[in-house]
Amino acid sequence: MKQSVEVDPVDVRLGARLAALRAERGWSLGEVAERSGVSKSTLSRAERAEISPTAALLNRLCGVYGRTMSQLLSEVESEPALLVRAAEQQVWADRASGFVRRSVSPPHPGLRGELVEGRLAAGADIAYDRPPVPGLEQHLWVLEGELEVTAQDAQHHLEAGDCLRLRVWGPTRFRCTGTGEARYVLAVVLP
Repeated sequence: MKQSVEVDPVDVRLGARLAALRAERGWSLGEVAERSGVSKSTLSRAERAEISPTAALLNRLCGVYGRTMSQLLSEVESEPALLVRAAEQQVWADRASGFVRRSVSPPHPGLRGELVEGRLAAGADIAYDRPPVPGLEQHLWVLEGELEVTAQDAQHHLEAGDCLRLRVWGPTRFRCTGTGEARYVLAVVLP
């Protein structure tokens, strides 16, 4: 007997938005694959919500489409709101890597900044090969746990209370180096 797999409605809306962004540009799956370094089959499965995209995959696609991850995720919400209650904040999980992302302050077309809460499980390791928008300003404030962040070929060990400020131009890596979960706030400001 085949078990039915429950499809996450956010993944369905996200897949539809990715397909729409590709169509708006008149690009084939092959063209997006070349620009992003992601296989055509993975792109197709993500657009059809057959897979839940990872943070690294979404980051690559955000780079291709010139968006931050929060902007992309906000585009799959029904209506942007000025006030988002804690219970209504959009949460997205990359189950494969142990990364959970909460959009604390909703992105808004008239504003350049947003707040994100990130949680990494013990031992989680996420690498992004490029920023979604070159020159993206980030302020990372660790609330709990330990986090190792690598950017611009420099490695930074952060503990609770520490804040790292940087502009992101190249690859970055986030690793939870402690024995427990790392929880942090990320302020993201478009250049």
